[in-house]
Amino acid sequence: MWIPTEDEKFGVVISSFRSSVSQSLVLELGETVQILEKCEGWYRGFSTKRPTVKGIFPTNYVHLKKATVTNRGQCETVVPLEDPIITESTSTLQEWGVLWKQLYVKHRVELFQKLRHVMNELMDLRRQLISGHMTQEQSREVKRHITLRLDWGNEHLGLDLVPRKEFEMVDPDQFSVSDLYKMVIHISTVHQSTSDELKPREFSSRHGDGSRTLIAHHLFLNLKSFTYNSISEDTEVFFSLYDARESKYISERFLVKLNKNGGPQNPEKVDRLCALFTDLSTKDLKKELYIVAHVIRSGRMLLNDSKKGPPHVQYRRPYGCAALAMSDVFSSITDPREEKDFVLKIYTCNNESEWYQIHENIIRKSSTKYSAPSTNYGLIVSLQLFRGDLDTLRRENHVMFSRGVTLTRKLGFPDVILPGDSRNDLYLMLERGDFERGGKSVQKNIEVTVYVLYADGETLKDCIHVGCGEPSVSEHCSFVLYHNNSPRWSESLKLSIPIERFRGSHLRFEFRHCSTKDKGEKKLFGFSFTPLMREDGTTLLDECHELYVYKCDENTTFSNQGLYLSMPCCKADLNSCPAIPASFPFQRSNKESFCISTLLASTKLTQNVDLLTLLKWKANPERVLDILGRLRVISGEEIVKFLQDVLDTLFSLLDDNIDKYGPLVFQSLVFIINLLRDSRYYHFRPVMDAYIHNQFAGALAYKELIRCLKWYMDRSAEVVRQDHIQDAMRALEYLFKFIVQSRALYSRATCGLEEEQFRASIQELFHSIRFLLSLDGRNAETLVCTQAALLNSFPDIFDELLQMFTVQEVAELVRGTLASMPGTVDIGQSMDVVKLQSISRTVDSRLFYFPESRSILLPVVLHHIHLHLRQQRELLLCAGILSSIFSILNTSSSCVQEEVEMMVESLLDVLLQTLLSIMSKSQAVENSRSQRCPQCTAEITYVSCLLSLLKLMSELHFHHLLNNFHSKDELKEFLLKIFCVFRNLMKLGVFPRDWSIMRLLTICIIKNNINVQGFLNVVWNSFFSLAVLFISQPSLQLESLSQVKRKRILDKYGDLRVQMAYELYSMWQKLGDNKPHFTPGMMGPFLGVTLVPQAEVRNIMIPIFHDMMDWEQRKNGNFKQVEAELMDKLDIMTDQYIYILLLEKMEQETWRETGVSFITSVTRLIERLLDYRDSVRGEETESKKLGANIMNFYKCEITKEDMYIRYIHKLCDLHLQMHNYTEAAFTLLLYWELLQWSEQPLRDLMQYPAQSQWQRKETLSRKILHYFNKGKCWEYGISLCRELALQYEMLYDYHSLSWIRKMEASFYDNIIEQQRLEPEFFRMGFYGRKFPFFLRNKEFVCRGYDYERLEDFQQRMLTEFPQAIALQHPNLPDDSIQQSDAQYIQVYAVTPVSELSDGPMMDRVPERIKSFYRINNVSRFHYDRPFHKGPKDRENEFRSLWIERTTLVLCRPLPGISRWFDVERREVVEVSPLENAIYVVENKNQELRTLISQYQQRHHHGNINLLSMCLNGVIDAAVNGGIARYQEAFFDKDYISSHPEEMERITQLKELMQEQVHILGVGLAVHEKLVHPEMRPLHKKLVDQFHVMRSGLSHVSIYFFSFPVPSHSLFSPIPSPSSSSLSSIRSSSSQMINSAPSSARGKTLLYTTSQIRHTYFLNLRSWCLSLCVYLFSLFHSFSFSVSLSHSGSPSLSDKNKNNRELLMLLPPHRERPNNTAYYGNTENGQMNNLQRSILQQHSPCKPCTDPHSGLTDRGTHSLVNLSSHLYVYVYLCPSCRVARYLVSDHSPVLSCCLVGFLSQPLKGPDKSHT
Repeated sequence: MWIPTEDEKFGVVISSFRSSVSQSLVLELGETVQILEKCEGWYRGFSTKRPTVKGIFPTNYVHLKKATVTNRGQCETVVPLEDPIITESTSTLQEWGVLWKQLYVKHRVELFQKLRHVMNELMDLRRQLISGHMTQEQSREVKRHITLRLDWGNEHLGLDLVPRKEFEMVDPDQFSVSDLYKMVIHISTVHQSTSDELKPREFSSRHGDGSRTLIAHHLFLNLKSFTYNSISEDTEVFFSLYDARESKYISERFLVKLNKNGGPQNPEKVDRLCALFTDLSTKDLKKELYIVAHVIRSGRMLLNDSKKGPPHVQYRRPYGCAALAMSDVFSSITDPREEKDFVLKIYTCNNESEWYQIHENIIRKSSTKYSAPSTNYGLIVSLQLFRGDLDTLRRENHVMFSRGVTLTRKLGFPDVILPGDSRNDLYLMLERGDFERGGKSVQKNIEVTVYVLYADGETLKDCIHVGCGEPSVSEHCSFVLYHNNSPRWSESLKLSIPIERFRGSHLRFEFRHCSTKDKGEKKLFGFSFTPLMREDGTTLLDECHELYVYKCDENTTFSNQGLYLSMPCCKADLNSCPAIPASFPFQRSNKESFCISTLLASTKLTQNVDLLTLLKWKANPERVLDILGRLRVISGEEIVKFLQDVLDTLFSLLDDNIDKYGPLVFQSLVFIINLLRDSRYYHFRPVMDAYIHNQFAGALAYKELIRCLKWYMDRSAEVVRQDHIQDAMRALEYLFKFIVQSRALYSRATCGLEEEQFRASIQELFHSIRFLLSLDGRNAETLVCTQAALLNSFPDIFDELLQMFTVQEVAELVRGTLASMPGTVDIGQSMDVVKLQSISRTVDSRLFYFPESRSILLPVVLHHIHLHLRQQRELLLCAGILSSIFSILNTSSSCVQEEVEMMVESLLDVLLQTLLSIMSKSQAVENSRSQRCPQCTAEITYVSCLLSLLKLMSELHFHHLLNNFHSKDELKEFLLKIFCVFRNLMKLGVFPRDWSIMRLLTICIIKNNINVQGFLNVVWNSFFSLAVLFISQPSLQLESLSQVKRKRILDKYGDLRVQMAYELYSMWQKLGDNKPHFTPGMMGPFLGVTLVPQAEVRNIMIPIFHDMMDWEQRKNGNFKQVEAELMDKLDIMTDQYIYILLLEKMEQETWRETGVSFITSVTRLIERLLDYRDSVRGEETESKKLGANIMNFYKCEITKEDMYIRYIHKLCDLHLQMHNYTEAAFTLLLYWELLQWSEQPLRDLMQYPAQSQWQRKETLSRKILHYFNKGKCWEYGISLCRELALQYEMLYDYHSLSWIRKMEASFYDNIIEQQRLEPEFFRMGFYGRKFPFFLRNKEFVCRGYDYERLEDFQQRMLTEFPQAIALQHPNLPDDSIQQSDAQYIQVYAVTPVSELSDGPMMDRVPERIKSFYRINNVSRFHYDRPFHKGPKDRENEFRSLWIERTTLVLCRPLPGISRWFDVERREVVEVSPLENAIYVVENKNQELRTLISQYQQRHHHGNINLLSMCLNGVIDAAVNGGIARYQEAFFDKDYISSHPEEMERITQLKELMQEQVHILGVGLAVHEKLVHPEMRPLHKKLVDQFHVMRSGLSHVSIYFFSFPVPSHSLFSPIPSPSSSSLSSIRSSSSQMINSAPSSARGKTLLYTTSQIRHTYFLNLRSWCLSLCVYLFSLFHSFSFSVSLSHSGSPSLSDKNKNNRELLMLLPPHRERPNNTAYYGNTENGQMNNLQRSILQQHSPCKPCTDPHSGLTDRGTHSLVNLSSHLYVYVYLCPSCRVARYLVSDHSPVLSCCLVGFLSQPLKGPDKSHT
């Protein structure tokens, strides 16, 4: 039985669950479920992802979590009881998981990897937080890390920023908009601070009092190994930080002792040789820092000389040094958590006397003073930089400190001195010594032993620290410099002496000579000493001390310390000590000295005599005044060390004699207070506070302090130098602390005596303050500084005053002071800023939080802000003050109605005005830089202020506000102003994209504050526009949001669009009879509302449309205005759904019929507009219809010419965006055609001004010409040039006429000279119901881009339709594909079929012209599909290979107003195998002819790969066998006999083959001229194969001519020439051009044309020339064959080679128009021999003109009987090698019907006649 659960309400799925059990839920790992019921091991509930689907699931698949339940029952709400951070991280990880996978799909590898790393960190941190085994501080730190990562991920994934407080998400309703803005700003900036951890942070201010907080930095060093193994002795390595710029060490020394093997001497320190250099300031890191390592060895005197000293005596000897620049470290360490390795190379010193500066020589790279190691080995260290206080560092890096890291402090005090930092360290450096030789031949090896002794001679144990990291020692022996009587050690030590034993202790330095003889003795020869404290109680000064050296010997004992302590230790003691008697055991050596330097770091001892005198003033009262006057020169460190003692002394002096010491004590107190403002001593402020509250006892001090303070203020108007007054103003806070505490002590002691006098004195003091602030300081800079100091310190005294006065009394004092400040903003900008900063701190103070004081202070604060806003000055400061006020009012527990009312009356109007001004400036800046940066201006801050105020306002406030306006004009102005601001908030991107919570809060506040009172047309219009903008703004379109975000918004705010739509409808109904004022003007905006994809919003708008139509029907009897307005607006707003609903609404109306007609027209327009909208949404807008059908609709169906013209220009603009200039020109021609060359005036339209039709048409013409020029379609522009020239000529506008003629001429030049690429054409088919309606199951032909091939085009289509499937076959798809719910694209290439009838196909026309007409103005395209009809011929498939040729006819020719058009119809024909062979060979010939002609123009070796490949592909056709396969197929006896009807086609194929052979011959000749020497073998191979090919074709030709040729196939009756026959010839010529295949028409011809008048000779000569080409192949005795055999290629003389090649490239007669001749001019324009012979009819061959010689004697001849009536006699002259032919219908007689001759002599290889 199912039982409702009580506590088991919420759980997490711990294992995925899928089951076949009925009603079971499908659950995934990690999902959360809400449980409703339970029954025997099963739960019933639902997943929170799918709350509508309920089901059952096992109990053991779910981990239960505690939760709170509200509204128990069917609508109960369950919230898990867990930390909000855990809940947020869980939901965020789930959301990131989806986006993370998308990153992988999008190949965003870097972000993918980073996000995975962050997600893993988040899961680890979440696990730690859930475990609960952490302290409160640790939990806080984990939360901080979680939120940092959450915000980082949201930012990089483009998700919304989440405002937080104490790491938790905030409820926007609980905070003012200004507070939310600050939170979001904090999140936006925190990423930069976290990613910049290595960069030194600057000071952060507090309360504006000039105090600073310094961030401490720490350097971690870990010595990993010492790989320099040549020492073989124990070594000591000292690490320290060195400032190269100041030439001094700044840190203590870290000591590492290593054995001779390089490992630590102490085995416990393995892997623990690490140190932390602490307390480095930002200033230190900016210095020229180096890590310096000194290596000292312990062993023999000389490393490589075993004779120098016995082996058992160990000397500390210098070995080497290394230096590493910290700048290199900082530049290498990019991640603050990164520990990076570095190598320190050890350099040895060339001269030990310079050992003290070896590190400087290395840094300066003085390579002559040190020796570099032979290898790169040395000290390997790892470094890491940390920041923050040391305690935090210990908590965060527990592992590092558990390794026993050595803390290495700075020398002296750090920059930040903490009150509890108790130290008593004396740093001692052994500098140098000067010693006598002592009668020795060589210099000494001097070792210094250091002792610390008490006055009784007792040695202080373990107080000498040689270096951090090693135990302290009782004595220390310095290293020894070999043979040096003036050694310079520069060796530092730290002496830690107990404070109680410091007085009376002294240092003793014993000097010994280290002998290198056999015994290795260390002989004492002298000593020096110095006391640590002088008689006056001060310690050694921080300076260099030159000590006396006293002689002694090895037997000297120091048992009696008083003997030498009574002697002078240095020159300063010489006068105070008695003379040393001669009998004294210790005598000073006058020529010897020893120098040390000391540095004291003690919080208990001082080196300042004046400070000690002040503290003991009673012993020397006469010096008090002098010392108080010199207190400022005492070091701040000394003062803060004895702060409490100094303060006690000062107030005791005040109690002793207030008149004598009062002013000086006040000055000293001011100095000390200001000293604590310094960042180094800021941490001593708590010490001062503790002293005031716990130890201060000056009960009478307040009187003198008030008196002195008032005296200073009163004199401010008189004194020129006001430094001391300004110091007093800066110390105002602590002066009042002392005053208040002193008065409290006095009042406690006297039971409140003199209370009135105290209050009066405070009132007088405030009068002085007001007097000082009221002074005009514009001409006195010092006075301005004093006023600024006072204003900066003034807010700090409020808390002190509240201890003595009531809240109202303090508020009155403060109000009077603020009111005394100058009310104008003319006091100077600097003072202006200080004044507002003081007001800001007043608002932020505790005083302002009290309601009773706030009501007093708020008016004066608002007054000053109002003045500044009016003047538009210091806007950011004013905004900050307002933000603070709103934050206080929002969190106030008391009623704030009066305060809000006060702010509304004072600020709302000026706030709106200021915001409008800022927005206009911001918009101007945005337009100039094309981007928006809200953080850079005050705009976003003032938006938050305005929204905060509106959020606080109630209906009562609005009512009072509107009633306060005295006239309708004022009310209208205010409402328009606030509506304008609201409109800008929604239109402009005020908030960044990821500030979603700010956007939604703004929208919600605007919704609650949109209202209109009374009827003002412009106000209502503005309201409706604003409401429409509100509903349609992108931020509210929930459909585009993720499911998580949509649910969050709906739960919090609901659907604000629906709420505003109801408000819009309500306001519309309130209009009543005023509705016609907004009909049809609001039709467009209301249509925009219906575009919102929300059904309820649309339903709300239907009655409004019905109202509009109804009111116009009542008024005018129709609704033409509504219809016209609707048509105008629909081009950007398209949705049919609303018109279906509107149609239903009209069913009961009397005007139903006209309404239905109207809706039908609108619906048809919408169908086209939807197509257009879909087209422009794609990535390639040019590939769609581009609105052509919309233009036709506007032009033809509803005659909306304006809309038609508008869409013409829209289409043109889209073409221009895609650089389709030709299509843009054709599109503008549509508008051009609408205009006439008349003076009829036109109104302004779009970019056109008001002008006449003539002017606009001229403007369009120039623009179209420009586009045709850019599109390189000059042919289309020429006709337009001519028409424009005609207009200019008619108007005698010769200037414009000259311009247009020049343009026309330039078009002709471009046609001839410029290279144009031929585009390919592609047929596209779109099949399937998933395509848009205008594409579905339709086919198109598209004009491709330049260089675009089939694969590129197909990929472009698939990119635009990523869901489409490409069909790889050319067959039309069946119905199953066309009706499927999918997308199929079919793309293949098609060939244009030119349809020119009168085009320029003359033979003289250059190829560039003809190629243009082949591919332009084409509406027919074809493609072929090969197939075998009947059984496939196994021997030769070409016999059965048929072609199905499909011709596609377009609705419009290309190019046009689009790059592609619909296919209107298909035409399918079948091509026989023979016809296909003719077509293939014909195309190949034309291709060869064109290619060869291109290469003929070259005269140098170049890239001829294309020619080589083409020739090789024809001569050596390896794939299909070439023309040989056609010979086998169609020249076979059986085929010819069985297909007599194909005889004419067989002849045609034969002629094409022969033509191809001779074209190949020319091609080989050209190839030989251009081929590179390295490619000669290929050329020879081609020539050899060409021989074989030609021979085979010759045999076929001989065989073929054995068959009779019908005479009618050669000639037909030719009429005599006449005018009528000439026209028929021209007609037949055109027919022949157009009957030729498209591929063969218009190709480049290598010959020119010449008109022959006589038709008989024209046809006869054309046929005979073809025959002669054949005859040349019969006679192998031609020198052409000879040259082939000799040189391997057709070699002609240079003079005649070109003409011979031209001859061979002549096309057959069927390709030649009947009115042309085929022989080109020479280069100089003269006629060649052939043309000359045609004009002269005949001419004898000049080399052989002997009339007596017979024909048969002169050369070779041949007779061919072509038919029963026709003979051709061919004669080859033996001397000049001229071939002549005679055609006769009778017996061959030489003088019969000579038609022409071939005039070029053929010469052999020897260049002579043969």
